[in-house]
Amino acid sequence: MPARTMHTALCEAFGIDYPIFAFTPSEHVAAAVSRAGGLGVLGCVRFNDPDELDRVLTWMDENTDGKPYGVDVVMPMKVPTEGTSTDLSAYIPEDHRTFVDETLLKLGVPPLPEGEGREGVLGWLHSMARSHVDVALQHRPVLIANALGTPPNDVIAECQAAGLKVAALAGAPKHAQSHVANGVDIIIAQGYEAGGHTGEIASMVLTPDIVDAVGPDVPVLGAGGIGSGRQVAASLALGAQGVWTGSIWLGTEEYRNLASNQGWETAFLRATSSDTVRTRIYTGKPARLLKTKWTEAWAEEGAPAPLPMPLQNLLVADAHNRINASGDPDVISMPVGQIVGRMNEVRPVAEVMADLVAEFEDTVKKLDGIAGT
Repeated sequence: MPARTMHTALCEAFGIDYPIFAFTPSEHVAAAVSRAGGLGVLGCVRFNDPDELDRVLTWMDENTDGKPYGVDVVMPMKVPTEGTSTDLSAYIPEDHRTFVDETLLKLGVPPLPEGEGREGVLGWLHSMARSHVDVALQHRPVLIANALGTPPNDVIAECQAAGLKVAALAGAPKHAQSHVANGVDIIIAQGYEAGGHTGEIASMVLTPDIVDAVGPDVPVLGAGGIGSGRQVAASLALGAQGVWTGSIWLGTEEYRNLASNQGWETAFLRATSSDTVRTRIYTGKPARLLKTKWTEAWAEEGAPAPLPMPLQNLLVADAHNRINASGDPDVISMPVGQIVGRMNEVRPVAEVMADLVAEFEDTVKKLDGIAGT
């Protein structure tokens, strides 16, 4: 019997070999996934400068061997009132600043060299996310995904008019139905296990619930806890037409182009699936992070409550820079899913992709045997 290679309608829609979508802040990882037959999706939230994003997407255009890729933005449907990062900083309570400073001192995190620092990630602001969309439309992505659900209606219309598909994350069936009603093309069913922003329903329950809620004409990507071919097969068995992966790409050689910090790799290589925590301390919205002394400090009695987005990110941006520069795996601030327990070595993207496909084929073959075919 020939191997059962994963192939769904989304492969035809996007011109890809495998319905494996890879969210990553690294253009090197995204490009490598696309070259290997999946769809690399570049996370844009880290780009405070639209010109830098333009340069990176130009690089993507030139280094994907003509293969398709996507982009991911962070944009609320309702346009908020916002100011500059300087204006917004005025809303951060002094007690919160004091807590961060004292915690860094307690954890032995050294200051950065004079003159070095990092402005808060402005990609959480609606205006910056909209600039990301404008820049992306000057390049050749085939997909734009929104981590905060349904994008504004005019953004959906503009992207679709340019030939892009629009995807949105959903953590509950009612959210998925709302996305579809507002014109979103693809739903990313992000389960509780996922890294970064995530809801409260686990993937085994969430994926079929969303598939049934949106009906057969709306493609669903399973997300959360997917890091092996067996898990890809499980997600497709639950009704998804593809998978949205993220954390597993942190453990690739190509990711080192973005984060060469040895403490980062040490932290996830030794972690188990129980070494994560869902907290608001990273952005102000619930997000799953690696459990470290930094996350534990925020959970101690007397610690302040995290601020709402985008204030929390502005509060901790410089702290994150200091933490990551220190290279201490016990303190590192790192969004990652429960799949981290399976990230036991650093490998090339192409090897990870090949293993996902091969294990999927082996899994389906075993299921065929169980079914007696």
